[in-house]
This record gives sequence, structure tokens and C-alpha cells, in this order.
Amino acid sequence: MYVTADHIDEAAPTTYLNTSPALPMGDVAWQRIEGWINWRYTPRTVTWFVNGCGYFEPNRFPYAITGTEVWSNRAKVWEITTLDPSPRGGFYLPCTGPWKITATVGGGSPAPVVPPLVLEAWKRLATYLDSKTGTPGANRERIEAGSIRLDVMRDPAWMANAMRDSGAADLLRGFR
Repeated sequence: MYVTADHIDEAAPTTYLNTSPALPMGDVAWQRIEGWINWRYTPRTVTWFVNGCGYFEPNRFPYAITGTEVWSNRAKVWEITTLDPSPRGGFYLPCTGPWKITATVGGGSPAPVVPPLVLEAWKRLATYLDSKTGTPGANRERIEAGSIRLDVMRDPAWMANAMRDSGAADLLRGFR
């Protein structure tokens, strides 16, 4: 039986990949992409809180486990323990826990290589986010200069739909 985390604490990385200083929204694009997929490309600490016994596979990659604790109801403290590897991948949790599993996710040596599809998704999303936003709070603008009229409408939810509308979501489907 597989168990899943009840709660995940994921720290923000100290920096995001900077693949193009010409795109000011590059960090925002990385934040959104990493929220969309399970892979991380810069190191940060992640802690999973897991209840139950069975097989557990961390859902952030690549990971290196740095600490494992199980709650002792008798002593009312977290006790340090080690995880047994599972033949299915991940780890086997022999008792119900709760468990606190801490890891460094992303980074590593050698550093994880960002696949070309992820880089293209980042480029599309960052370019989309950097596009001219118009007047803040307005979803329609009309500019008239003599006989020339420019009428521009933008969906009020354009920022929320950026991952889909930029085409990045389609490219990232295999990394979820």
C-alpha cells in the first residue's frame, strides 16, 4: 500500500535559475513552473509529514534525504530513525507514524540538467508575463488620435491563465 504526505513544507530557494537577464519576470516564471511540475532545478529544503505505514515515494525530484523522524506517542517527541528502501522505489514505512522526512530537493552534484522542453516553457511563460500589461486594473483600453482608433481588450484573468495561454502548460505535461 502506498502512503502520501498529509502536509509538505517547501522552502523557497535562495535563487532561481537565471537563463536570460533580458526577461525581468524570469524568477516569477520559474516560481510558477516549479509550482506546476514535480522537478526542482535549484536546491531547497522540503519536509514531508506522512501518516500510515506502507510505501512512500517523495513527490519532488531530484531529492537527497537528510533526516527522518518518527513521532513517539510514548515519549511525546520526534525520534531520529532511518528509512528502509523499498523494492518498488522510494521507502518503506514500517509503522503508522506520523513521519517527518526532510530532504534537499533540486541542485546536487552534478546539478540537474534542465531539459530543453522545460527551458522552452520557461521562455514562453517569461515572455508572456513580460508582455505589456496595459493600465493596471483595466481590462479594456481605447486610444484615439485623430482618425485612428485603437481598442484593446484583455481578459481580466490573463495573469492567472498565463501558464496555459503562453503554451508552457502543454510543454510541461510530462514533468507533472
